[in-house]
Amino acid sequence: MMKLKIAFVCTGNSCRSQIAEGWAKYLGNDVFEVYSAGTHPSEKVNQNAINVMKEAGVDISCHYPKTFDDIPYEIDVLITMGCGVVCPFVPNKYEEDWGLPDPVGHPIEEFRRIRDIIKDKVLDLFAKAKNKEIL
Repeated sequence: MMKLKIAFVCTGNSCRSQIAEGWAKYLGNDVFEVYSAGTHPSEKVNQNAINVMKEAGVDISCHYPKTFDDIPYEIDVLITMGCGVVCPFVPNKYEEDWGLPDPVGHPIEEFRRIRDIIKDKVLDLFAKAKNKEIL
């Protein structure tokens, strides 16, 4: 099966989209070619995002915030995190907005909660892809 190009996007590309990229690479590298980007990338990945992913056995410490120029022009699956900002137009065949609150500025428990929600959503995407519900 040919891998689908998937991009997770948000504003800073420092937390939610990085967590999603980490889960997608860890759980479904056989299904997706994974990217993430931000409309206004932060300087670095949020340390709490790195810490809660490490707790779950996923290392995203080498990740860095990226711009839309760092992802392919055309994506099969585009996932937005619910940031309430207008993203640049990215041609895609399937799109979802996950509407997740940004845990930045909240206690570590909120990062863990968002991490676990994202994991479930990534697993759901994989199931949809394998069942040909995407594309």
